[in-house]
Amino acid sequence: MAGRYKFIFLSMLLLLAAPGLAYAAPVKILALGTSLTQGYGLPPGTEFTVQLQAALKTAGIDAAIDNAGVSGDTSADGLARLDWSLAGHPDAVILELGSNDMLRGTPPAETEKNLRAILARLKAGHIPVLLVGMKTQRNLGPDYVRAFDGIYPRLAGETGVQFYPFILDGVAMNPKLNQADGMHPNPEGVKIIVARMLPIVKRLVASARQPKTEH
Repeated sequence: MAGRYKFIFLSMLLLLAAPGLAYAAPVKILALGTSLTQGYGLPPGTEFTVQLQAALKTAGIDAAIDNAGVSGDTSADGLARLDWSLAGHPDAVILELGSNDMLRGTPPAETEKNLRAILARLKAGHIPVLLVGMKTQRNLGPDYVRAFDGIYPRLAGETGVQFYPFILDGVAMNPKLNQADGMHPNPEGVKIIVARMLPIVKRLVASARQPKTEH
């Protein structure tokens, strides 16, 4: 009997050491953003978070993406609800905020201050981040365009987070890929966003799987 128990014990150790079992639990990703994250106007099941989670699964990555997108949210709104949004203790965060700031004409310095505060809070919690950028409408004037468009690359460069420069890359201004309002992608548009962003999200997951170091 002793030999049998020894065999069972050794078998359990081998199973625990098997490659991949350390990642048995899904990687928890919080998608904190606006209507672009929430899925405004989209049929259920075609939202950004749903399509991204499915794409990760196809790539062999088990992830659970929490859709924390709120239509109309500004960077200030995102900062105000950050602690509540982090209550589920995500392993990583996709940060998509600022588009509504731009639409409201919020001073870019204010948007940058809010995003910087969010990134600082996430860094303090040792939470890997993918910062998703936005570009401003060109009719807001060259000064505003220059100031707003510079926010995201500057923050990404200073903080070293993963960075996707423009969420609507390949989708903006294409009627076939947007809803009637011309601002929100349709399901096909979301599919393109997910495909283009997927390689960076994979790097985000890899970062989330690294052991966290205390400072």
